[in-house]
Amino acid sequence: MTTRSHAQGRTRSTAVLIASILLIVGLIAWIAVARNGAAPKDYEGAGNGVEEIVEIPEGSTISQLGPELEKRDIVASNGAFQTAAANHPDADNIHPGYYLLEGQMSAKAAVDALLSEENRITPVKVYGGATLMDVNVLGGQTRYGIYSMIQEVTCRGSNTQDCVDAEQLQDVAANADPKELGVPEWAVETVAARAGDPKRLEGLIAPGEYIIDPDASAQEIITDLVTRSAKQYNDTGIVERANAIGLSPYELLVAASLVEREAPAGEFDKVARVILNRLDVPMRLEFDSTVNYGLTDVEVATTDEDRAAVTPWNTYAMDGLPQTPIASPSMEAIDAMENPADGDWLFFVTVDQDGTTVFNSTFEDHLRDTQRAVDSGILDSQR
Repeated sequence: MTTRSHAQGRTRSTAVLIASILLIVGLIAWIAVARNGAAPKDYEGAGNGVEEIVEIPEGSTISQLGPELEKRDIVASNGAFQTAAANHPDADNIHPGYYLLEGQMSAKAAVDALLSEENRITPVKVYGGATLMDVNVLGGQTRYGIYSMIQEVTCRGSNTQDCVDAEQLQDVAANADPKELGVPEWAVETVAARAGDPKRLEGLIAPGEYIIDPDASAQEIITDLVTRSAKQYNDTGIVERANAIGLSPYELLVAASLVEREAPAGEFDKVARVILNRLDVPMRLEFDSTVNYGLTDVEVATTDEDRAAVTPWNTYAMDGLPQTPIASPSMEAIDAMENPADGDWLFFVTVDQDGTTVFNSTFEDHLRDTQRAVDSGILDSQR
């Protein structure tokens, strides 16, 4: 090999070496960029201690939630949140509702928090027979009313200074314009006539599960619940059904609340028939539930003094139906009033601790079965 050829060989070797080095450097740079792109910005830990209320609307998806969390600085980036959700086997089980999170959480911590029932603000669950106000049951127990249930939800967490309490809800219920509260047209006149009474919306919040915005005002909360309930009632055809049995829609609601409070399971349609039969005679309903509604402390049995007290609800002391519902009637109770059983019963009484209820058409038979109830301790007042 000549000197010139040898020099050319060394030049080629040097060029190959430089090219290889540049390739390696480029590859390292590419890997660094790729890695940086695959690891979106993320915080560490469970948050900064500042509570944040997050809403997951009905029908929303994880992909829609991420940008909102990033915007509010709850997570560092939507990308980190989407990655954490994709890597969590239960991410699809995140339910609609309101959740208590914190600012600057790691994406994984945010996903974990959204899957924890401890962080979910519990929906208000209105059961059939619930009342607006708390009820003191003889013996020291308290049956919490709808206003208190709402307060428990809105006043959860550390920021209780601005929460909506039961007193605010009562004020709105008593004094706001019924139309603005979403009261159905067939109930507006009656509700308006009882201005100042926080119980005037009784029965107009239907049983069900309600997701409540903890940041909403007292009027916004009441309006939401009453409006949704009005739709439920109207969807049953309450106006037409009430007319078919000779009642107004509001009277049907009142009667259904009596069914809810008086009838054992499986006997709703029979109690509905007793109510209609008594109204047709006419004879007083004489339901202990209507006596208890006006009392400070209640029990199953009532005293002679209780039954003699004149209140807007006591059907021992007044003809016809109470002036308002005495509870929230379930759809089952509404349906029972709209479709009562066939029968000529005028009386019924629960005769034992198992809840056995006997229906009668004559007063003599009713007296006999009432004595059975007394003997079993059902109608023995402790006062």
